[in-house]
Amino acid sequence: MRVPRVFTDQPLSAGETVTLEEAPSRHLSKVLRMTPGRELVVFNGQGGEYRAAIAEVGKKAVTVSVEAFDDADRESPLDLELAIGLSRGERMDWVMQKATELGAHRITPLFTERTEVKLKGERLEKKMGHWRQVIISACEQCQRNRLPALSAPTTLDEWLERSRGQRRFVLHHRDSRGLPESEPLKQLSLLVGPEGGLSETEIERAREGGCEPLTLGPRVMRTETAPVAAISLAQYLWGDWR
Repeated sequence: MRVPRVFTDQPLSAGETVTLEEAPSRHLSKVLRMTPGRELVVFNGQGGEYRAAIAEVGKKAVTVSVEAFDDADRESPLDLELAIGLSRGERMDWVMQKATELGAHRITPLFTERTEVKLKGERLEKKMGHWRQVIISACEQCQRNRLPALSAPTTLDEWLERSRGQRRFVLHHRDSRGLPESEPLKQLSLLVGPEGGLSETEIERAREGGCEPLTLGPRVMRTETAPVAAISLAQYLWGDWR
């Protein structure tokens, strides 16, 4: 029987009893219909995980008994950031989910010339909370014990300035260069455009700002496909896929 993994945004310690937040409590009690005594794993994003067991299932919350700590570390040695133009609909959710599963350390949404999504104020705050939950769910599924950092959406120029000095690649299908396989990289940032891609002006600004062009074969990929392919290749070359 599969043992569910649950994220909780609170301190954990072996031997303690913890009342889970509303969302995981509802999932355990209403969706999985778990009862007292059932085993699970809990983690809080600080590293490692704890074996636990359900102590009580209440009307509004589930209480668990925290047991032994396991320092399992499933983070990639490659410090990888994905900076990607905001897209409409569920595309960004899909990108957040897959980048998390593939081991990205940081995800930075970008406002670009072809970005059609407008986010600010309360709507931005709500969207950030939604994306964080997508990342949490992905970590629960893929067994990561640390959440990738999620940056607030920023402009391309702000990101280029902030990331100056890092090894950065801009995905550009009209070039012909791939990743430098012979170099032992420990850190890199991948810049991917939104639907419709980055404009020629943005690509030029990125290259002038120090980003190296990167092409992934002869076919043009969608904005949600390109980062999956690029992160997978980077993890194979320098991460933990070997």
